[in-house]
Amino acid sequence: MLDVSIGTGSMTLPLQELGIEICGSDLSEAMLTRCKMKASAKETTVELKCCDFRDLSCWNGRKFDCVVSTGNALGYVINSDVVLTLEKMNNLVTSGGFLCFDSRNWELIQKEKQRFYFYNPFFRDGNRINLVQVWDHNLDGSITFNLLYTFEKDNRVFQREIFEEHYHPFGINLALDKMREMGYDNIAIQPVPCFMEEKDFSKIDWYRVIGHKPA
Repeated sequence: MLDVSIGTGSMTLPLQELGIEICGSDLSEAMLTRCKMKASAKETTVELKCCDFRDLSCWNGRKFDCVVSTGNALGYVINSDVVLTLEKMNNLVTSGGFLCFDSRNWELIQKEKQRFYFYNPFFRDGNRINLVQVWDHNLDGSITFNLLYTFEKDNRVFQREIFEEHYHPFGINLALDKMREMGYDNIAIQPVPCFMEEKDFSKIDWYRVIGHKPA
């Protein structure tokens, strides 16, 4: 399996436990380094390459049983590049294989236009870490995620960090139409995590699409 947005491998490396050979690429060298370290810690190996998923020529036309994009990565690029990326992924899927991607439900997000998201604190190295996200819905249709972190020790904040992520929402039909155009069948839409009981797409926050490429 090839993950074209593998990042640090959090969503992909666990599949090694099922006996699946994992390869991955990502635009960030830093994330690939962390991914390699995670694999080494589990005494496994993973073939990694640094590249943009809009240009997967680094794999030299190699074919995979399944090509995936995990972690909502498609939302980082404009809609026309989502289509381009699916084309590039398809070029690496073997006949009879599968194409798969994860995404936030942008249609739900744009409908609700919620701005503030609060998360339960978590602990690392004895410090409490708090996260609040503030989403700015921009006039051009894009969305800026403002990630606000505070770090506490002995009930006092000793550090603050702010990060931004910029997304370009796309409708699911953009991807489904492209997959059908490329000949995929048995296309399924699943909630993420997959054990969620909610099946109504209009209420799912995060989803996964997987399609079969006929032999």
